[in-house]
Amino acid sequence: MGKPNLSILTVTMGSGGAQKVISLLLKKLVLDYNVSLVLYHNQVHFEIPEEVEVIILGNNTSEQRNVFQKFTDFVVCCRRYRKLLKARDIQFSISFLASPNIISGIVSLFNKKCKMIISERGFPTDNVTSKLSFYISKIAYPLFYNRCDSLFSNSVHINSDLKENFGVNIPMDVVYNPIELPSNYRNPETFSKAKESFKLINVGSVDTRKNQDMILRAMANLPHKNISFTLLGDGHLMENLQERAKTLELTDRVAFEGIVKNIGKYLSIHDCFVLSSFTEGFPNALLEGMSYGLPCISTNCKSGPLEMLNENEPVTIAKGKFVEAKYGLLINNDDDIALSAAVQYLYENPKIQMHYSKMSLKRAEEYELGSIYSQFKTFIHSYK
Repeated sequence: MGKPNLSILTVTMGSGGAQKVISLLLKKLVLDYNVSLVLYHNQVHFEIPEEVEVIILGNNTSEQRNVFQKFTDFVVCCRRYRKLLKARDIQFSISFLASPNIISGIVSLFNKKCKMIISERGFPTDNVTSKLSFYISKIAYPLFYNRCDSLFSNSVHINSDLKENFGVNIPMDVVYNPIELPSNYRNPETFSKAKESFKLINVGSVDTRKNQDMILRAMANLPHKNISFTLLGDGHLMENLQERAKTLELTDRVAFEGIVKNIGKYLSIHDCFVLSSFTEGFPNALLEGMSYGLPCISTNCKSGPLEMLNENEPVTIAKGKFVEAKYGLLINNDDDIALSAAVQYLYENPKIQMHYSKMSLKRAEEYELGSIYSQFKTFIHSYK
């Protein structure tokens, strides 16, 4: 008997967290399935195995589309995906992100043979950007998500939010994001002695949600001027952030590197990873920092950091303070005073740095690609 036919539907393979997860899972999926990767637009940032057939449903790659054009694109993609599933006899359809998930719900009305699996990647309540979009989501999620066979996300908090606030009642599981463990991770012993400099790093889109501005404010509060900060990523707030660095007189201590291919090259030469987000789904960047053996400081945002850094055990964090969680330090959202204190604490205590370096490596092992893929494959075949 040949391999089952499986498709993955998403918007693009650009530089995002969901796309990174897809690229990793594809490496394993091709061993067990005939895989088609179906994209709205022809934008590819991550490596795709040569065994995977890439199919583009639409032609436009520009983000400058009006509402009518976006709706037309959606209808076209929906129709083409329905035909594709039938023509290729797809047995398992897996979609990532809200718009593809809605397409899956619509297509399920016309294809009863294909198992429709959807994946939510961000905290739903925080993903909506206006009251109108919130009410649309309150209607669309239960109407279309509930037509699918099962759903997986990367956080228990996401599943709870979908169930309690959006009426999603299909079978749901959590499959955490996978990672390939690097060979050039930091040896924890390199943190055991005081250093002349201390290098912070953050990786992510430069936007309101990621809140890198908090890191700059924390830098300005620090008494130690040999602590530097590197930002990997780009976004619509980059110029604002660069101006902020000038205003705070941090230009000589902050490096804006933009989008880079080899993130590991940078992580391996830094001393601490900082996640400053207001909200996350599952922070890939934080996990990647841990996999390189970096001590980590993170906001206790919904969702992901508490699960990763404290095995989802709740913590109470006072304003301006940090908590030493099991695998890293946690602070409240947008608390630059607490971040300054946490950075200073690590900088002044090399043995604490070494401890959290070891704990980061230990925690990252639990998200190794082979282990997560085994869970994912079991989930694919679990329901219906």
